[in-house]
Amino acid sequence: MQPTRLLAVPAGRLLFPGAEKVALSGGEARSGVGVVRCPGVWRIWLALACAVFSAPVAANEAAEPSATELIEGLLSGRVPVGGPFELTDQAGHRRTDTDFRGKLVVLYFGYTSCPDVCPTELQSISLALDQLGAAAKAVQPLFITVDPERDTPARLAGFVSAFHPRLIGLTGSPAEIRKTAIAYRTFFAKNSIATAGDYSVDHSGFIYLVGKDGRYLGFLPPGLPPDAIADAIRARLEPD
Repeated sequence: MQPTRLLAVPAGRLLFPGAEKVALSGGEARSGVGVVRCPGVWRIWLALACAVFSAPVAANEAAEPSATELIEGLLSGRVPVGGPFELTDQAGHRRTDTDFRGKLVVLYFGYTSCPDVCPTELQSISLALDQLGAAAKAVQPLFITVDPERDTPARLAGFVSAFHPRLIGLTGSPAEIRKTAIAYRTFFAKNSIATAGDYSVDHSGFIYLVGKDGRYLGFLPPGLPPDAIADAIRARLEPD
């Protein structure tokens, strides 16, 4: 199986400590944990994304947004991100976004057969929650699969058990997963050389933060160390 191809984009509505360091020429940044908007930079990375993720989102559904449209929407910060969903957790129970009201949601899209990126990111999220101590009780980590054909509830149960004990895995029908991914401007597609039952899934790999009221707060880039993730979460837990 080929390694998962992942897009790391330093632009858009980016939330993490020291974010001002990634605001390159032509961008505007605020120091600390905040929002970075880099109009010139995200266009460069968008072009790269198009080269890496050249497959259509769904070959038989031309009406769906392309990878370019999804990623551009997320990075530009000019379109709504997030929204309601209804999926199935690792215990086989139907869950909706409203089940997690009152918690700060840390959301990651990936798949259980991912050989590298997904386990690394989930481990970083788990370590970040450990660093939060008692404050982690106000946080709900979620893992939504982008491989619903293989990721059954039972398979998710075995996978998420390797990470933070409060991590909930969510799967659903291909249509349900597609709808949720599009809402969060997440791109994913089976690798073009996929064979039956043995394939990788190319996907964007951002960590999304959703407020206690269900409002999208922003995203963290892939590859952040646990302490940076913890700092970003902690800042969003603190009262205004």
